[in-house]
Amino acid sequence: MKWLLRIVFLLVAVFGLVIGALLLMPGEKLATILAEQVRTQTGRDLKLTGDVNLSFWPVLGLETGPVTFGNPQWAGSEPMLSAESLAVGVDAAALISGDLRIKRVVADNPVLWLELSDGRGNWELSAPANAASAGAASGAVPQGQQGEVTLDHLKLTNARLVYIENGATKFDFANVDLTASWPNVSAPLQVQAQMAVPGGAVDVDLKIQDLPAYASGAVTPLDLTMTAPGGEFGFAGRVNLAGEMDGRLLAKTTNTERMLAAFGQAGVGVPLGLGREADVAGQMTYTSDGRVSLRNLVALLDNNRLTGEADIVISDPPQITARLEGSDLDLTQFNDTPGGAGGGLAPSPDQGWSTTPIDASALALANGKIRLKANSIALPGLTLGRSDLTLNLDRSRAVLQMNPATLFSGHLNGQVVANNRNGLSVGGNLTADGMDVQQALSALGGIERLSGTGSGSFEFLGVGQTEDQIMRSLSGKGRVDVGKGVISGFDLDRLMGRSGGERGTTVFNSLSASFTMDQGVLWNNDLLMSLDNFRADGSGQVGIGNRDIDYLFTPVALRANSGNGIAVPVKIVGPWSNPSIKPDLTKVIEAVAEGKAKELEDEAKQKVLDKVGDELNTTITDSDQIEDAIKNKLGDEVNKGLLKLFGGN
Repeated sequence: MKWLLRIVFLLVAVFGLVIGALLLMPGEKLATILAEQVRTQTGRDLKLTGDVNLSFWPVLGLETGPVTFGNPQWAGSEPMLSAESLAVGVDAAALISGDLRIKRVVADNPVLWLELSDGRGNWELSAPANAASAGAASGAVPQGQQGEVTLDHLKLTNARLVYIENGATKFDFANVDLTASWPNVSAPLQVQAQMAVPGGAVDVDLKIQDLPAYASGAVTPLDLTMTAPGGEFGFAGRVNLAGEMDGRLLAKTTNTERMLAAFGQAGVGVPLGLGREADVAGQMTYTSDGRVSLRNLVALLDNNRLTGEADIVISDPPQITARLEGSDLDLTQFNDTPGGAGGGLAPSPDQGWSTTPIDASALALANGKIRLKANSIALPGLTLGRSDLTLNLDRSRAVLQMNPATLFSGHLNGQVVANNRNGLSVGGNLTADGMDVQQALSALGGIERLSGTGSGSFEFLGVGQTEDQIMRSLSGKGRVDVGKGVISGFDLDRLMGRSGGERGTTVFNSLSASFTMDQGVLWNNDLLMSLDNFRADGSGQVGIGNRDIDYLFTPVALRANSGNGIAVPVKIVGPWSNPSIKPDLTKVIEAVAEGKAKELEDEAKQKVLDKVGDELNTTITDSDQIEDAIKNKLGDEVNKGLLKLFGGN
């Protein structure tokens, strides 16, 4: 028994001496020993700077100053981990039993480079090949069952996290505070992170239900919540080691512009009706090549509701393909954005076009193709009925295709283009059928005197940074054909001296005209209007930029003057809001005066012919007969004189 006590005492003394030696060993020497052991076990370089302190029980701990831990040879040149200080603690009792229970890992200002290439991760630790070979040559038997590995507490302060996949940087986040916990193998891994961003901070709460399965590459349940200034995101589904995800996505913003600014998109104005406040839900799938698919999508954007599906390629800018459907969409405040144009398409009659700069920066937010079907779409100044629209976005250029759109009670086919690559320009090529002319003219120009149902075509192009500049630069051409309609403001029947019909209006059977535009002025010279008793021609100009008109409208009474017609021109001059509409009586007076002069001339001529006929005792009906009548009369008188001279009768 005494020998047994002596042996135990001897072992304790030896262990104490070893512990004492380690504790008394200079930090530099201890750092060298640890670095050599790490290289032997992992093949990587561990560099410890400054004092190295150890603790042995109940926690086997290490505290050091600046530290770097290298990458494997196949990875990049940057160390996998660097930090200004590092503290690591392991449960000593669990370690003796074969388990690795990490009590703490604390790092200040760490930089963590995680790299995945050809299925290999630089975070995977394994002994170098020569060490494994040496173990096999010595007859060592590898351990058949590894002990459990757990993590009680991980804390990174002011960290930088970089993730590289197959040579491409997927994310690079700085100023991150991160904590993690995985207390036992059956518990979920819980990670909380916070990152400073403009306007506040982004907070992430992540839970992986089965970490061992996830680490082996299996698909594992994942819960993720992220809050940011102006909004929050939630995800519940599955994930694998490559970061591929599939599950239910929820996104809600109370201030989308603020949230965009937090993620580096400051200054982007979100039009009211397109999601200043948004609530989006759908089934999301994300693949490792940066593709996101959304199915069973329901999006509440301000007061508008859309359903459908979308595919997004994460790039700069994003590539979007979407098919959406909506009921009654309200975009009447679409221009109501910070720095936007404001107002609608048709200002009040007493105002000109808006001179507020148009913010077209939203055209650069994404590329792609979005198709929208809606029961109605209310826009500033006009409302589309049931419509099928396709929007193509390509490098700050948007093309809106109408297939068709219902507008002004008719159908509109064609396309409208907005290009903001080198300054803003708008253009289009449209055909219309069954349009309510009064609705169209009232919405687009505040003109309400003309009504009817028409069709036509329209090509236009305008350039400028304001609505006023665009309207003053308009060029193009078009044609309009209108069926039976009404012009209010003047009564053509009364003007032409006839009665009947409704006082103050002119009812026409058809109207047609073609036009050209240049520098914001519309020119027309072939207007033709058909009425029951009249025909009307027109020519002149309409100042689209100046919002004025100078037009001559000439009706002709077809049944007057034995069918030759009486024309009474009407001059339309002045601003659109209140043009002057008056008959041009000077033309009528000139025509009447010419007719009266002709009548007097004919009367005087007839009197001359009658007088000459009486004097010559003959009938003269034309001035050409006067000379012959005089010659005949002189001949008769000469003959009589000769007979008297020669004594004849």
